[in-house]
Amino acid sequence: MAKDAQPRWDHKMQQRLSRGEAAALGELYDRLASLVHSLAHRVLDDDEAADQVTREVFGHVWEHPDEYDPKQGSLRSWVAKLTNQHAVSRLRRTGAAALADGGTGTTEELEQRVRRAAAEARADYIRTSMPAPLRRALELAYFERRDYRQTAAHLGVTDDEARRRLRLGLQLLSTAHTRPVEGSSPPGYGRSL
Repeated sequence: MAKDAQPRWDHKMQQRLSRGEAAALGELYDRLASLVHSLAHRVLDDDEAADQVTREVFGHVWEHPDEYDPKQGSLRSWVAKLTNQHAVSRLRRTGAAALADGGTGTTEELEQRVRRAAAEARADYIRTSMPAPLRRALELAYFERRDYRQTAAHLGVTDDEARRRLRLGLQLLSTAHTRPVEGSSPPGYGRSL
């Protein structure tokens, strides 16, 4: 899909959802359910809980499509933000309930777990959302242990271009650990990179 076609699609999808078109929700679900589930699972580390969060997120989208503000970013980013909020909230609730029932650990340990899980989920979202050339350069450097020259040769680009891609990709990933958990947004929703 062309870059300028995406905002149009997002706007039309929001209009269809606002009109109560069940087919629009099905289409959105087909496009984003795997993203929502994987982000929720990353935070919660539980398939059933991730399934529940997925249902909650799409229920929220269905009931409140007008909360999406195209000026703040893409529909995908908004849905990812909702997922992060729902998953972190659920993690806090279940962790607090476990502590109340005499579980091991402290409130501080729970908050550390919440922050770590939220940062990991944001990093996953950033990695999967970044442009393919940046993602591929990072994958070559990290997973295949290639330096920038080897990465450049593999991708068929100059050394300078490989360094640029690696630098930009790492800058994007670094934002995953710099945002606060409450009200955090994936890149592209609510602030520019």
